[in-house]
Amino acid sequence: MPSFQQRIAKLQQTDANGLFKNILRGVEKESLRVTHQGGLALTPHPTALGSTLTHPQITTDYSEALLEFITPPSTSVADVLKTLDNIHRYTYQNIGEELLWVNSMPCQLGTDNDIPVGQYGHSNIGRMKTIYRVGLGHRYGRLMQTIAGIHYNFSLPEIFWQWLQQQEAPDSNLQDFTTERYFALIRNFRRYFPLLLFLFGAAPAVCRSFVKDRQHSLESFNGDPHSLHKPYATSLRMGDLGYQSKAQETLVVCYNELDTYIRTLRGALTESYPPYQQIGLKDSFGDYRQLSTNLLQIENEFYSTIRPKRNANSGETPLNALHARGVEYIEVRCLDLNPYLPVGISEQQIHFLDSFLVFCLLEESPATDAEETANILENQRRTVYYGRDPELTLLHKGQEKPIAALIAELFTRMEPVSALLDSHQQTTAHGDAIKAFKMFISKPELTASAQILNEMRTKGQTYFEVAMNHARQHRQYFLDTPPAPDIVEQYQQMAVESLKQQRAIEVADEIDFDTFLANYYRQYDNLTP
Repeated sequence: MPSFQQRIAKLQQTDANGLFKNILRGVEKESLRVTHQGGLALTPHPTALGSTLTHPQITTDYSEALLEFITPPSTSVADVLKTLDNIHRYTYQNIGEELLWVNSMPCQLGTDNDIPVGQYGHSNIGRMKTIYRVGLGHRYGRLMQTIAGIHYNFSLPEIFWQWLQQQEAPDSNLQDFTTERYFALIRNFRRYFPLLLFLFGAAPAVCRSFVKDRQHSLESFNGDPHSLHKPYATSLRMGDLGYQSKAQETLVVCYNELDTYIRTLRGALTESYPPYQQIGLKDSFGDYRQLSTNLLQIENEFYSTIRPKRNANSGETPLNALHARGVEYIEVRCLDLNPYLPVGISEQQIHFLDSFLVFCLLEESPATDAEETANILENQRRTVYYGRDPELTLLHKGQEKPIAALIAELFTRMEPVSALLDSHQQTTAHGDAIKAFKMFISKPELTASAQILNEMRTKGQTYFEVAMNHARQHRQYFLDTPPAPDIVEQYQQMAVESLKQQRAIEVADEIDFDTFLANYYRQYDNLTP
């Protein structure tokens, strides 16, 4: 395989400026609905927002109160953010006095029983989505499922893959080559993503109620009995207080190639797990407590920082879609909501992410062994709790290395990538983003995680008070400028159409749920990578 420098040199020499011109991006952003007093909203999903089962842009994640906004794939960063802005403005027109919580870590949640599970109607697929969430509650507790984040979807245009294939493997199948290179990107992402936690982590503190009856190593903030933190924390959401599972610590998913990825995940989806057997598949009334007693109910239960993705056909499992047609795009899952930004993410951040992801693709990416996999998890843990500590070291090629030196080296290697993207897209946005975020190395106080703790300190406020202030500010920001009439009409029509689609799906069901579920799981039996 060519070296990173050789790939950069060839790309610099080519006059095919369209290679990076049509990168497709999309954002999925979660936000809790809360009352005007900051408690979790217990109202059902507003009808004006349409069907959570079929609406293309507005749905829910775990809870009925955890909204998820989805932007369609676009080659324009500005269009992605404009769509996200429109969804927020329309939503605020239809949730009364409620607010959207703008932090990743929730607050004032009460008990597990107070958290309503998402409802998706009485079709087989709708029931499956709800039962999956009921199962998550039994397995991990519902509190953990109310954490919110941003997922960033990214794919390179076919013209780029065709060019790279001709340079490096002209006799290969294009889809197989593309899939192989996406997995190379994923391996490097996992090696280097502590950079993203350092730059974009925005969850250094939590409400004490979030860790009630749980073991933790957090400290009281300035004697405040309500707020817990770590002084140098970046993203507690990405640590053992967030999307983590003791059960999944036994699951080592291999990203060296598609076949090993499918094989390791398929095992977790088809083999029963004794502690989940104890929960039981159904209760004494015959109602499902979870979809299965396996280590994973479905692929989405595997908590990963990045996923290979392929759009699945109706009723098709994600693994079967990947097996049949290869990787189509990747989904970055380690981004916190930035409470200082109205929609939680900025144009500059997206341009930086593009540079980082293309760097991960072009950089040499050897196979990962068991030792490196363990080091990746340890580096994640360290960066979550101590990422802004100037004395922090991470494991790099078997040795301890200061995080500041590692980050500085990554920026240096990313600079020619950002220059390439700027040249091909006729902009300076990628280089500008590199310069802006590079300052964070010597000035970590500029990071959102540091700003949140500093605001709590200077204002003498709790985590909840600071978070609530931002939620109110953003609510007013969106209400001050309502969506244009044509945008309102567009989303009203989407809502009406989605409700019609849900009813059509419910009417079309011809088999009982037990048979539907058995047919769904039978697909895993046909996976023979």
